Amino acid sequence: MGAFVVAYALSPIDLIPDFIPILGYLDEVILLPGLIWLTIRLLPRPILEECRAQANDWLEKEGKPRTKWGIVFVLSVWAIVAYGLGTWLRP
Repeated sequence: MGAFVVAYALSPIDLIPDFIPILGYLDEVILLPGLIWLTIRLLPRPILEECRAQANDWLEKEGKPRTKWGIVFVLSVWAIVAYGLGTWLRP
């Protein structure tokens, strides 16, 4: 089930195409969280508890993952897009 949810999330094909106003984003807003919830509910309890314990151990040892280069990259892309839109829309 988990592989299906990941495949659907990464797939360029949606049940409701994104170009349909409002309805196009319903699968990202409602369907994906529902599928994630269902996947977690279907996992056997011992496996879920073991995975949560491993995640907590890793977080205590390593801390939350952070990368300054990722922040710089995302902000740079947004700045370039904003500049491009600004010059394109300017009369």
